[in-house]
Amino acid sequence: MARYLIEASYLSEGINGLLKEGGTRRREAVDQLFHSLGGKVEAFYFVFGDRDVVIIGELPDNATAAALALRVDASGVTTCKTTVLLTPQEIDAAVTKTVTYRPPGQNMAAEVANWEGEGGHLASGAQGGNE
Repeated sequence: MARYLIEASYLSEGINGLLKEGGTRRREAVDQLFHSLGGKVEAFYFVFGDRDVVIIGELPDNATAAALALRVDASGVTTCKTTVLLTPQEIDAAVTKTVTYRPPGQNMAAEVANWEGEGGHLASGAQGGNE
């Protein structure tokens, strides 16, 4: 299953509902939401800042995550932002893939593969090709 970071913000009606029900009941409702979609909540926290709640959870796929976000946003009392979380192993797999790419405005061969370290910047003097 894929993991997602869900950041939620309550609108005024959502805040009133939270004041009425409390944090524990809201967590239970979120657990039920994830469960109804075949997923589970790994972490749930109320937070200070731009968002009111952060959730890390597992869902079967991106379409399911989109269904969750659509349902929550359609309620009109909460908005959410969904971020796909990648494991270190998924990044390991990503960096081994061969990619053909020409940065915008660069006048060089399309097979640019000479990137410097972890910064992801094109190494000076790179002319393209796999090295």
